Amino acid sequence: MDEPISENDPIYRADCPSRVILDQIADKWSMMVLAVLSEPRRFNAIKRRLDGVTQRVLTQTLRKLERNGMVTRRVLDGRVLGVEYTLTPLGRSLQAPFSILFDWTIENIDVIQDCQRDYDARDDQTTVHRGLTA
Repeated sequence: MDEPISENDPIYRADCPSRVILDQIADKWSMMVLAVLSEPRRFNAIKRRLDGVTQRVLTQTLRKLERNGMVTRRVLDGRVLGVEYTLTPLGRSLQAPFSILFDWTIENIDVIQDCQRDYDARDDQTTVHRGLTA
């Protein structure tokens, strides 16, 4: 039976625009790009700092951040054309909350990894147990 909803309980409606925005800015690549852009950087400089990101995913992430007003893109003239990305004031406003989240992650990584190992060991035992009784 469902619990009654109190007046102070949040309701996360499926059509709430905050869901889309949170989905777009809180994915791992967006958070890391925003962290890497502590200063203006070219595309390849960003890519070198994000081990494992593909060119396609980085391009999509930067476009998404630009569309949301977090990043500006500037074409650099010269012998070799380049593109530089810079945080906007809106993007910079995320640095403080993201750094708190990152610090929390670092502070709790050992506990989280211990929980993961305990869970995996329980899951392995359940799988073995089911295999023996099947």
